[in-house]
Amino acid sequence: MDAPNSRLDAEVSIGGRLGPGEAVVMRMYGRLGLHAESVVLPLLAPDAPVVTWWQGESPDRIAYDPLGVFADRRVTDATTSTDPVATLRQRAADFAPGDTDLAWTRLTGWRTLIAAAFDSITETPRSVSIVSGPADPSVCLLSGWLSDRLHVPVAVREAPPRGLAEVRVTFDEGELALVRHDPHTAVLRRPGQPDRAVPLPERGLGDLLAEELRRLDDDPPYSDALSAWSGVAGLTARSPVREHIWRDPMASAATGTDD
Repeated sequence: MDAPNSRLDAEVSIGGRLGPGEAVVMRMYGRLGLHAESVVLPLLAPDAPVVTWWQGESPDRIAYDPLGVFADRRVTDATTSTDPVATLRQRAADFAPGDTDLAWTRLTGWRTLIAAAFDSITETPRSVSIVSGPADPSVCLLSGWLSDRLHVPVAVREAPPRGLAEVRVTFDEGELALVRHDPHTAVLRRPGQPDRAVPLPERGLGDLLAEELRRLDDDPPYSDALSAWSGVAGLTARSPVREHIWRDPMASAATGTDD
């Protein structure tokens, strides 16, 4: 939007670096970027599901972005912001069914292993502790998910290594632990069973987006986890329909305000 003249550069790709299929990459300059929906809408197939993903920091309110308003699924990534935890709280305040965040998608491996471990456990959990690096939105969502599912207190302890390091669920006798020692594997400990090494790889951006594109409906477990962590109730019951709120970023920049 800082370019003095409006311009559109477009590239049509079939296969190649963007994977199998067809892709149109458009770069908009100048005030044309304020009307991206006018450029994108004519290219969409009728009745086809639409997913909007913000590669960088997402808007505070998705209703400010028309590309987000007409999408069926809206994918943000709190980790790209300067204050990921505050951004995740804003995602709760602005939530509508169909929203999701890649901080949640990064937890799929952890959630799958923890849920599967409970298949062989009959005891009632008493508490949960999580060890992670500071200001990790994925850990916030994991604590919300465990609190919502197990109905026990969840304590989070920050440790120097970045990223999620371990999850421990305590019972009256024994402990369930999932501890990551490297970016590819973790050790699973269950009461009365030997330790077992399990694959838990860190996934790249392409794998995370591919997972989100496989489902085009709402994600109630995400909204439940976000609600439990943030304390904002009733997220799932909100209307999925958004109305676009026009905001001229250039006018805001000129006045030095956000509104």
